[in-house]
Amino acid sequence: MLDAHRLRVLRSVVSTGSVSGAATLLGYTPSAVSQHLSALSRETGLTLVDRVGRGIEPTAAGRTLASASDLVLGALSGVQDVVDDLRAGRSGTLVMRYFASVGAAWMPRVVAALQEEFPDVRLVLQHAELAPAADTPAADLDVSVARLHPFPPLGHTAHTLLEDPYLLVVPAGHPLAGRDRVAMAELADESWVDNDIPGAPCRSLAIDAAAACGFSPRFTVDTHDFHTALAFVGHGLGITVMPELACRQLPGDVVAMPLVDPTPVREIRVLVRDTVAGAPAARRAVELLRDCAAS
Repeated sequence: MLDAHRLRVLRSVVSTGSVSGAATLLGYTPSAVSQHLSALSRETGLTLVDRVGRGIEPTAAGRTLASASDLVLGALSGVQDVVDDLRAGRSGTLVMRYFASVGAAWMPRVVAALQEEFPDVRLVLQHAELAPAADTPAADLDVSVARLHPFPPLGHTAHTLLEDPYLLVVPAGHPLAGRDRVAMAELADESWVDNDIPGAPCRSLAIDAAAACGFSPRFTVDTHDFHTALAFVGHGLGITVMPELACRQLPGDVVAMPLVDPTPVREIRVLVRDTVAGAPAARRAVELLRDCAAS
């Protein structure tokens, strides 16, 4: 394979018409330019320049090769521009995966800031609860519950964002409404409104906490999201247990209270693919997620 650097030297010699002119253009010594020309002649097996008096004259082969090298060197320059942009966070794609309560509470703020600060970065957002399409790209940043990935997948680094305790949510007129705290065991005889998909790690945390108190929740209403579950609770059809992050904006017909003995807690973290960890947009995304968790 031809040395691109030597092709650049040849092009400079042809464009300036002399070794000394190329040396000045490239910041080399005339001797270094001559050495590169000799090496390129050996690589190609071609006579690239002829000596004319005390100077040189590019041969027809030399001019043809210099002209052909324009496309190659131009393409390499374009690649270098891409590399520089990626290092500066000015271009590329950042794929972020998230789940419902984080999507509502944090992601609009994170995405708005990233779009303003990195307008050339294409953001791809994936909802964790939806089945991915066959051509869905792997997530660069995956905001998830630690229980789902007890150990970070190979090639990823985990950053803890928040420990999110679960609350009890009851109708405003429920006998438990207004209590400072409610023990999990007190919910053994209550009708429960489910609020997550079967097997989901957030759902399992609440069920496991109930099991620790010797009972299994009696689900009388089956829903797969927090918003719908709150509507059923508001109409007096049961109680529900959900993370505090999902209780930020409760309707007026329900009340949330701390749940104790035990308190289910989910750890929210972001898994960052190591290959993008150094990209400015990825680093900033983690900072923004931390800010959201802190506030």
